[in-house]
Amino acid sequence: MDIISYTLSNMFRDNASMLMALLVFLATGTIAFAVMAFARVRGAVKKRTSRILDDERASQSTRSLRYSSLKAVTQLLEYTTKHYAATNDDNMKVLRRRLIQAGIYDERGVAFFFIARTALAVGLAFALFVFGPLLISQGGSFFWLMVIVGGIVGYVAPSIYIDRRIAARKDEHRGGFPDFMDLLVVCADSGLSMEASFERVGRELGDSYPSLTANIHMTNLEIRAGKNLKDALERFAERLALEEARAFATLINQSIDLGSSITDALRVYSDDMRHKRLSRAEEKAYALPAKLALPMMLCIFPVIFVVILLPVFVRLSVGNF
Repeated sequence: MDIISYTLSNMFRDNASMLMALLVFLATGTIAFAVMAFARVRGAVKKRTSRILDDERASQSTRSLRYSSLKAVTQLLEYTTKHYAATNDDNMKVLRRRLIQAGIYDERGVAFFFIARTALAVGLAFALFVFGPLLISQGGSFFWLMVIVGGIVGYVAPSIYIDRRIAARKDEHRGGFPDFMDLLVVCADSGLSMEASFERVGRELGDSYPSLTANIHMTNLEIRAGKNLKDALERFAERLALEEARAFATLINQSIDLGSSITDALRVYSDDMRHKRLSRAEEKAYALPAKLALPMMLCIFPVIFVVILLPVFVRLSVGNF
């Protein structure tokens, strides 16, 4: 033992830097292990604290008014959706078709529609019943007529909103359909199939016509899901709600049934669509003078008459003639 200690003392005496390195290593290791242990304990404490706080928040949220309101609204939506999902008459089919054409693809769209209709009808009628006496001095039958009119307006407001959305989307589809046909002809000329052409055209038109692109993407998904091309094109035309789209679906289906060239049919139909768009632009340009006649008569001509005749009237009034 004395020999070993003597040897080590001679070794460290000869090489003092080795002893210093060993001490630094031991100190660094001790500090590192202490920091790791502290971080581990602190992380465990944070996790435990957050778990306790989450449990408290969950227990408080279940007792809050907001949670109860959201739960009630969710139950109402589920009940309404279940009730109208079981109904499959002609009116429900027309309503679902209109919602899809308006871009509302949520399965709870019918429930939202009827809830909004009822809430607006009751809300507007109640608002006029409460605030009507403050705004209308007359009472009696006129007051009740205003309440009934408010209820009717609230009842038809969701339908008007959906009609406006359908009209706006129709304009977008009608403006982008010729470009869709041109790109489809280019893809068909390059040798792509109809399914691959739809997917490629959908990627190209995404920035310019988002609604048309969404319908093209839905058609691609239907084809991938196993639906044949004829049914997918018919549903595509039904979602667009355009006569041009229905004619396009009929054209492709007839070309497939008769075995004719789809590329030639697409090229002819694309030229026809381009001429139709040019015709619509010319029609709007020719109708512009007739549409401007009334604003010019009401806004511009009176100003011109005042500018021309006012000096004459002033001179006649002061007697300078």
